[in-house]
Amino acid sequence: MRIVENVVIIGSGCAGLTAAIYCARADLSPLLIEGSQPGGQLTTTSEIENFPGFVEGISGFELTDRMRKQAERFGTRFLSDSVAFVDFSSDVKKITCESFAVESRAVIIATGAAPRMMNIPGEREFFGGRGVSVCATCDAPFFRKKVVAVIGGGDSACEEALFLSTFCERVFTIHRRDKFRASKIMADRVLSNPKITVMWNSVLHEIFGSDRVQGVRIKNVGDSLISEIGCDGVFLAIGHIPNTAPFKSILAMDGEGYIISTGESLVETSVSGVFVAGDCSDRRFRQAVTAAGMGCMAAISVERFLANGGLI
Repeated sequence: MRIVENVVIIGSGCAGLTAAIYCARADLSPLLIEGSQPGGQLTTTSEIENFPGFVEGISGFELTDRMRKQAERFGTRFLSDSVAFVDFSSDVKKITCESFAVESRAVIIATGAAPRMMNIPGEREFFGGRGVSVCATCDAPFFRKKVVAVIGGGDSACEEALFLSTFCERVFTIHRRDKFRASKIMADRVLSNPKITVMWNSVLHEIFGSDRVQGVRIKNVGDSLISEIGCDGVFLAIGHIPNTAPFKSILAMDGEGYIISTGESLVETSVSGVFVAGDCSDRRFRQAVTAAGMGCMAAISVERFLANGGLI
């Protein structure tokens, strides 16, 4: 017998799990496809202090585990699989996983984004609570009055460096070129900040330390000389890669692969009945709380879509 789900949620981070909680409480009996990293990128964060309601902080794993149990309590079903490809060409959406296929009247995509990494020595070893971070907004307070290095030369890197300068004693910005790719106003703010030192024509060669980061080795792109900088933290600001490959050429995306959200709800996509939430669409904020908010918005939009016979 053919079974068509009310809603399938793809992704199990804050956005997907929040969507699942709301959809389940609306009696939509959602099916959530967890993906290759249950809980999403947040599970690699050792301590979260800026998620409302947790005065003493909480680990990313525990936060997403609590969300999962909450969604499960209201009736969300979980499928441990990853999406291979989709067909959104008709009213009933078809989703094919590595070992399972499912059809649904509505879909919420909450697949997140992965930070762009450099694959250098020390990067993975010190990632997640040991000194290497990809989010100044999340982790800057942990480096109060300390020395950090920011890698990158675009607007994101400049924003990270400026934000960190309000907490840190000194910020080194390491950039492979002799001028920033950032907008002039952002570049000027960095260059005029007395707490920020720019290391031009340099690339990150190695991150070293014992239990935590103690410094970096950088290589000059001109003469290949290696030099050391002592620091307590390293912030990678070289961009993110949205996890949207299965939806390429199916949904409208920007040049970097972020799904474009449209409509009054801000979570609609270019295909009716398909909604989006979290970092696979949000390239600006990338916070757990904003992802959760988008998950809520997507779930309520799905509820209204189904109640109105396929109309928002």
